[in-house]
Amino acid sequence: MKTVNEVSKLTGVSIRTLQYYDKIGLLKPTEYTESGYRLYDDAALERLGQILLFRELEFPLKDIKDIVTRSDFDKGLALDQQIELLELKKEHIENLISMCRGLKLRGVRHLDFTAFDSSKLDEYAKRAKEQWGNTPEYKEFEEKNGKRSKNEEKRMMADFMKIFEEFGAMKDQDPASLEVQDQVKKLQNFISGHYYQCTNEILSGLGKMYAGGGEFTENIDKIGGEGTAEFTQRAIQIYCG
Repeated sequence: MKTVNEVSKLTGVSIRTLQYYDKIGLLKPTEYTESGYRLYDDAALERLGQILLFRELEFPLKDIKDIVTRSDFDKGLALDQQIELLELKKEHIENLISMCRGLKLRGVRHLDFTAFDSSKLDEYAKRAKEQWGNTPEYKEFEEKNGKRSKNEEKRMMADFMKIFEEFGAMKDQDPASLEVQDQVKKLQNFISGHYYQCTNEILSGLGKMYAGGGEFTENIDKIGGEGTAEFTQRAIQIYCG
């Protein structure tokens, strides 16, 4: 058995993230000590490795939970994909190292831009997502996203982050107030209109993810000010009842 601190040092996953995975039911500790400390066995570490694989493929946490808890989940296939992904990343990094060494020796005129080509990684991620990403929400997201240009994606993301900027301006209000709750409805409608049908259950899970630490929390707090992600999560939970 390993403690949460030992697992964090071993895997590079923060303690806060492990606590969040426990909270949302994605990775439950094997058991708890009498003092309430989390303990993880080899099976839990194996599950964490599977989770990290799908995070590398940029799957949402909700989809990862659906995948790894399926009765027909193929652990061997997931491990093979993890190995292939790491080999492709290794190849990509080695190409970049060779390019930098060549730049140092021969100068910019001999710069080989093919080292920046990440098409193999992109193609691998695409194939993996096609195989695992068969939830209705993910299929709807893929269908809508495939019809958008890069500029449209950028504009849509800017509009999405604008919603959190507006949440940030409301932080001094009661999250249960009519104005804040209308803002939550605006967020839900935006997700449903641009990504996938956002039920209250999905919205509640997103709210926990927004305030769960990591890039989501950092980006939301950056655009709306410190505490915006947590405020948004509180407002969402009130909205979802």
